[in-house]
Amino acid sequence: MKLIVGLGNPGDKYKNTRHNAGFMAIDRLAEAFGFDDFKNADKFKAQVTEGLISGEKVILAKPQTFMNLSGQSVQLLQNYYKVEPTDIVVIYDDAEIPLGSVRIRAGGTSGGHKGMSSVLQDLTTLEVPRIRIGIQPEQPFPGLLEDYVLGSLTKKEDKAFGQILVTLPKIVESIITEGIETAMNSYN
Repeated sequence: MKLIVGLGNPGDKYKNTRHNAGFMAIDRLAEAFGFDDFKNADKFKAQVTEGLISGEKVILAKPQTFMNLSGQSVQLLQNYYKVEPTDIVVIYDDAEIPLGSVRIRAGGTSGGHKGMSSVLQDLTTLEVPRIRIGIQPEQPFPGLLEDYVLGSLTKKEDKAFGQILVTLPKIVESIITEGIETAMNSYN
């Protein structure tokens, strides 16, 4: 079994913001693999759905705790489903990666991403696979990083996201069927 978690912020206010790349990714995976609609699961502080990807049972989740507390939800899901941290894949935005790019890692630090920091802290390990979606601004952003990541996608960014979301199901399928290392070699 795999648990795939997209990080973001709940509510319409944040729906099409850069920081919700993880939610967009999870929605795309649910659509691509024909999962049922997401249901609110208060016991997990998340919206969840489940289905099969290449014969493997997969839980897709969108924490509803707000980004900086995402680890609470992931820990509840992990404990309930008895999933090892290495069988969890976290998908989130990264302002240090060029727009339109993805980076897959088997583990490591959060790189300063507060949502991923929360996940690593609550799971008490750095060995959590992740897919980072690039949202780096093309020009230096004059304000605070927080203002940038919580800003809405431009048309150009939306198009770049669309291209990532087309490839994402192939990346996830590769992780599930061939392992994280093969996916890293194929898609990084």
